[in-house]
Amino acid sequence: MQDQILEVSVPIQNVVEIKNGVKKTVARKIFPGYVLVHMHMNDDTWYVVRNTRGVTSFVGPGSKPVPLTDEEIRQMGLIEEMEEIIDLAEGDAVRITAGPFEDSIGRVTEIITSRKAVIVSLSIFGRDTPVELDYMQIEKLV
Repeated sequence: MQDQILEVSVPIQNVVEIKNGVKKTVARKIFPGYVLVHMHMNDDTWYVVRNTRGVTSFVGPGSKPVPLTDEEIRQMGLIEEMEEIIDLAEGDAVRITAGPFEDSIGRVTEIITSRKAVIVSLSIFGRDTPVELDYMQIEKLV
């Protein structure tokens, strides 16, 4: 089941404790009594996890577990947001590599880092038209 159950973890954080005037760094469980499982949900993996010794219940309505969203995982501090750096500036010429405007060439008019998108001005039917595209849909022309 190693290819189906990818990771089993107990979230731990290091905490500095002071006992008898001595500072000590101790590992503490963030969610005592909980284990996080990263797996492909199917009947086989569900059977293995459900019948593991010590497993008593699951988080979620009913008896089936509910997957955590990326936002919930981020809020728990279990994954960090990786900042994506793109080598683009307003006014750069780009070619669209995917989508309905594939192989079109335009100019970047705005970069929206929060959505990982850019606004590209394309000439469609003789008019400049702004089109919002994902970073992965464009490539910079040199």
